[in-house]
Amino acid sequence: MEGNPQPKKRQQRYAQLVERLSPKSDFAQGLFRAFWVGGVICMIGQGINDIFCLGLKWGAQACATGTSICLIFLSALLTGIGVYDKIGKYAGAGSIVPITGFSNSVISPAMEFRREGLVMGVGAKLFTLAGPVLVYGICSSIIVGLIAFVMEVI
Repeated sequence: MEGNPQPKKRQQRYAQLVERLSPKSDFAQGLFRAFWVGGVICMIGQGINDIFCLGLKWGAQACATGTSICLIFLSALLTGIGVYDKIGKYAGAGSIVPITGFSNSVISPAMEFRREGLVMGVGAKLFTLAGPVLVYGICSSIIVGLIAFVMEVI
């Protein structure tokens, strides 16, 4: 005896319901949106960098630092006024260009929990989403550094 066929029918009905209610995704359109929005964000960063390097005649290191600061500020500002979430909904992965996406992931939880106060709300939740990124990023950079060191010694 094989058992009760009811769970299989329920699983089939559930799978049909999920298929019917799941939003249809146009992969090509999503890819195009991610590409052009991410490209525009990078163009803005390059424009800021050119202003610092060519217009203000800063050194390469100062230009890179200034560009990073400006992109982080703009991303945090757009997150704070609710624009970055709309960009992310439209562009998907294209809005997660490394430094702007990271800034958004730090600011979003802080904005969500600001009503709970500066310490228990903003301070406690600030790195909720970005914390694991920092931990694994730092750990992987240490491992890569150790591997490079060992390879150089050998």
